[in-house]
Amino acid sequence: MMWRSSFPHWSNMSTARPIPSAERSEPPPSCPDLDVRDLEKRTRLMRIVTRLIAVSDLGSRDIARRAGLPVQKISDLLSGRLEHLSLDELRLVYRTIDPDGAPH
Repeated sequence: MMWRSSFPHWSNMSTARPIPSAERSEPPPSCPDLDVRDLEKRTRLMRIVTRLIAVSDLGSRDIARRAGLPVQKISDLLSGRLEHLSLDELRLVYRTIDPDGAPH
């Protein structure tokens, strides 16, 4: 019985390539935006700013307008999308909400 010959050999049609072990073990390329210290600073400041926003009388649109940022940046901040905000933008939002406070 020639059962196997009536079906195409699917493994020959695959476009996947094996990844050499050296390629798998290499760390991802360094990205300045993913610097650990910068990420820690942004995380701490994001927590402070989101708390300030929660107790503030200002709405997201008003904060964005006063800081000169798009409303989407404030939405990203409140959603925890830290990768969308730089440390400078977080400091700007902080100063907008609490002008007398010292940004971290």
